[in-house]
Amino acid sequence: MALSLHHPFIFHNTKTPSITLLQTPKPTVFRNQINRAVKCAAVAAPGISGDSKEDVLVDEERGRVNVVGYDWTEEWYPLYLAKDVPDDAPLGLTIFDKQVVLFRDGKGELHCYEDRCPHRLAKLSEGQIVDGRLECLYHGWQFEGEGKCVKIPQLPADAKIPRSACTKTYEVKDSQGVIWIWMSHKTPPIPSQIPWFENFARPGFTDVSTIHELPYDHSILLENLMDPAHVPISHDRTDWSAKREDAQPLLFKVTERTNRGFAGWWGREAEKSTPNFLRFEAPCNLQNNREIVDKDGVTNYFSGLFLCRPTGQGKSMLIVRFGSTKRSPLANIFPKWYFHQNAGKVFEQDMGFLSSQNEILMKEKVPTKELYINLRSSDTWVAEYRKWMDKVGHGMPYHFGHSTISMPVEPAVVEHAPAGLVASIVASLPAKGGIGIKYAPNLANRYFRHVVHCKDCRNVVKAFEAWKNRLSVVAALSVTFAILFNGRQWKALFLLATAVSVGGAYVCATVVAMNTTNFIRTHRRL
Repeated sequence: MALSLHHPFIFHNTKTPSITLLQTPKPTVFRNQINRAVKCAAVAAPGISGDSKEDVLVDEERGRVNVVGYDWTEEWYPLYLAKDVPDDAPLGLTIFDKQVVLFRDGKGELHCYEDRCPHRLAKLSEGQIVDGRLECLYHGWQFEGEGKCVKIPQLPADAKIPRSACTKTYEVKDSQGVIWIWMSHKTPPIPSQIPWFENFARPGFTDVSTIHELPYDHSILLENLMDPAHVPISHDRTDWSAKREDAQPLLFKVTERTNRGFAGWWGREAEKSTPNFLRFEAPCNLQNNREIVDKDGVTNYFSGLFLCRPTGQGKSMLIVRFGSTKRSPLANIFPKWYFHQNAGKVFEQDMGFLSSQNEILMKEKVPTKELYINLRSSDTWVAEYRKWMDKVGHGMPYHFGHSTISMPVEPAVVEHAPAGLVASIVASLPAKGGIGIKYAPNLANRYFRHVVHCKDCRNVVKAFEAWKNRLSVVAALSVTFAILFNGRQWKALFLLATAVSVGGAYVCATVVAMNTTNFIRTHRRL
């Protein structure tokens, strides 16, 4: 996945104050008991002598790791795009290993509960909305407001609902079109800490926003998003912009390092400039921005915003928002679903090696400095991110830092898809999945990774599926009438109608396939 997805983005450099946290525990520095030094021969690149080739590597910091106080729950996490929250069904989501359910009540107000019924621990996200209340589909218990149980069908008419029959709630807020969730139950929510993105509040700023579930860890995802060097290779000829022959050294200038992240400028070495501004902020927000002054002296703002949410070991969810104050006229020609399916293609181009990278980190159980070879001319942001993880990783459920690690305490839970006709029908409800193998709920499936989370693309798929079926019926009737009628003019007319209908059905099937079929590299042998 490209840092800028082949678009030039930068940001006006406004300083973020360094934040000093109160608690400062002792660092848990990884001590490798096995000598992992590997001796290998390498040919020095032109202009680099054998004695100085290490100058191309990112500098190593010596001494003790600077650990700061950090609690992963005392953060606002990007939960979902507000426009895509279903009105008629609950939505099950996760943050690390915490499962929550998000839904709109009868008044359209958002509520977020722990995703389990206090009765027998059934998932409330598998339930339904009845009269604006969230109903557990196991025994019909209903909840509203601040998690209060208001109906238990099995209780006698004169019995009172137990006070303990309530769910744990989470604070959620809608800001700039994104739903944010506060995860701590010890510290009250701090609304002023919800991230605010200046460019998205500018007059005339418009964006295309998508959401994707991905089968690798959020740290792998963020690392990939802040890596512009891979774009020409991994995304060669995607949208006619990335070209593998454009792969080249890059320039980086780190201008900020705080306990909350880092920021700086980057660009191509051949252009001798760093026009792009990148900022990473805890817990998992990345933006890459650019300002361009046109010939009339007007400044136009371009922004690529990546809001990443950890959804468990080996899983993540990403909200991608590309926007600007000046939109290309060419972009208005293409429908919104085209950009969405293209984003899915870009993710699939990276998916194989990012998943394998995740697997190796879990298997090797060593910090990234033992495994990565970070180059100054391409991997500066990656090194900065992993070193930031050294500072705060102790306050997360698990982490892989540059020189420290903490492995997951609990093994990953693998949830299996429901089976059977009834279960598959339930799975076809909004935000649940779909019927059929093509729509099976697993992260290797584009429909499940994106379409099921996107109202626009879901409606497009349904509409084109319906038109394909109608045109197929028309084609069948037309060819039948062409056979039955004897007049040449009638035969020609019905055959023309058949050809048009078949062509239209093919176009509709192509659109459906573009939105639901994974990208596969043509050079791969299957």
